[in-house]
Amino acid sequence: MSKDTGKFITLEGGDGSGKSTQSRELAEFIKASGREVLLTREPGGAAGADEIRKLLLTGDPDRWDGAEETLLFYTARLNHLRLTVKPALAKGIWVISDRFADSTMAYQGYGNRLGPENVQKIHDVTVGSFEPDLTCILDLDVYEGLKRTHGRSHDEDRFERMDIEFHERMRKGFQAIAKENSHRCVLLDASGEPGVIQRELRRTVQDRLMS
Repeated sequence: MSKDTGKFITLEGGDGSGKSTQSRELAEFIKASGREVLLTREPGGAAGADEIRKLLLTGDPDRWDGAEETLLFYTARLNHLRLTVKPALAKGIWVISDRFADSTMAYQGYGNRLGPENVQKIHDVTVGSFEPDLTCILDLDVYEGLKRTHGRSHDEDRFERMDIEFHERMRKGFQAIAKENSHRCVLLDASGEPGVIQRELRRTVQDRLMS
């Protein structure tokens, strides 16, 4: 049984920033505190959303434009929220998601130049006022992040193969999001050792959600 109401934590950042590993370790930390935890990801996290994930993350970088990507991401997001995230939170489960809406804002709004205001309009119509209790954005030099992803054996590399200017715009987008949403966002330096980053994450969760 959970010790309190469910909390929604999201980890954000560019490719190679270490979100997936850090999410798993953070989930173990929260479980150790006696709380039930659900670890999920976007795009994905529900049956329909997983199908859309394949469309978005595989194939040629020019397969979709910014508007098409955004609509696909939000279709997957609604499916994820309806079937996975909100039911878990209602049961008092803490949910950690590897990516959420801030990724769409950074990647499509900034990276693909759709414009933050246009992404926000779609967000307002679909997701509305629902937002994470805490968002940790792992900030990393673009070249270092892409270097870390080089040689990975997987086919979900569509965004990794975008040009470097796309990734630079995306990083600036995440930095802007953190500044504009300081009530829920924390920008963390992801250039250090994984253990150091994890300690910062755990300290942030303790200070903001467990105190």
